[in-house]
Amino acid sequence: MSYQPVVLATGNLGWTFLKNTREDQQEAFDKSTLISRNVDYFAEKIGDIATAEELVNDRQLLQVALGAFGLDDDINNRFFIQKVLEEGTLGEEAFANRLSDKRYFAMAEAFGFDLSPPRTVLSTFPEEISEQYKTRQFEVAVGEQDSDLRLALGIERDLNDLADRSLSEEAGWFTIMGNPPMRRVFELALGLPSELAAIDIDQQLREFREKAQSVFGVSDPAEFADPALQEKLVQNFLFRSELENSAAITSRGTVALTLLQTLTPLS
Repeated sequence: MSYQPVVLATGNLGWTFLKNTREDQQEAFDKSTLISRNVDYFAEKIGDIATAEELVNDRQLLQVALGAFGLDDDINNRFFIQKVLEEGTLGEEAFANRLSDKRYFAMAEAFGFDLSPPRTVLSTFPEEISEQYKTRQFEVAVGEQDSDLRLALGIERDLNDLADRSLSEEAGWFTIMGNPPMRRVFELALGLPSELAAIDIDQQLREFREKAQSVFGVSDPAEFADPALQEKLVQNFLFRSELENSAAITSRGTVALTLLQTLTPLS
């Protein structure tokens, strides 16, 4: 049995419906055949995994591990993932610490293959990763119908995780800028161009901080642990995304009309 999430509309209308039905839809999704099979397999096998190499050599385990951190597309990048996991996060020069995408850091830290023993032997570990996996896979399924709603679902979890880490204001912004899904939500909600990523990182930090203060009245990312502020962030993001999509459609229509008008009629 498989379950496809119900998405009735786009934008804030779709978001309202999804929020109101999320709990029931997530429960039905978790019972689907693929999700149940992967979660059961992970719970059975992960406690025997002591090294990163063992993990990446078991595709089904790796699927859950990557899926729990939104890294599903890396399923075939086994050597890259092995290096991320083997070096862990404790060493200053560890690979995960040098990657701009902080999802790899989160995964390496969670599995703890640089510890002795790794965190895979903990009794609570299978449930910890499986819950993240089920949540993320529901978001993926929603994203197959509407990518913006997928991002909206994920931002609440990511912001709460960020607040739990008690980072400094600066470190919080660097984490957001280094997490592609979070960055996309904030950029659009704040009205910042995607080209911002090409400039100096400290200047990017200033832009994010100043825009957040201007639009939301806060400059510290930790403030977005407030549900009301999270909701305003999501609403801004979805509203601006709708405008962006409408502008793109209008632009394509204008170009098509111009081309038709310039064609010489056949005689």
